[in-house]
Amino acid sequence: MPGEINWLELPAANTAKARAFYGGLFGWGTSEFGDDYHVLENGPAGAIAPRAEGFTHPRVYFATENIDASVKRIHELGGASEDVQSVPGVGRIAHCRDDQGGPFSLYEPGN
Repeated sequence: MPGEINWLELPAANTAKARAFYGGLFGWGTSEFGDDYHVLENGPAGAIAPRAEGFTHPRVYFATENIDASVKRIHELGGASEDVQSVPGVGRIAHCRDDQGGPFSLYEPGN
């Protein structure tokens, strides 16, 4: 449903330590999806991912049925976005900022 949180990414300087921490805290398991990216198996829909420049806080993805229209609307409302990216076998994403600079992302499922 549009606007619902449908994915969460937790950045980690050391993903092995983060997996041990969250596994110990919440009992979450993970499976590797490549490039040190680990999908949560029995927690919220999301992943533990390597920390990177500009990715130092949890990243929330909101569902959208039309990412191109949503990105256009973000700009009309004074926000900003990076280019829409296709993730093979998954869908399309865009990293954005609201009109006050708050980061969030959009996700449009693939067909």
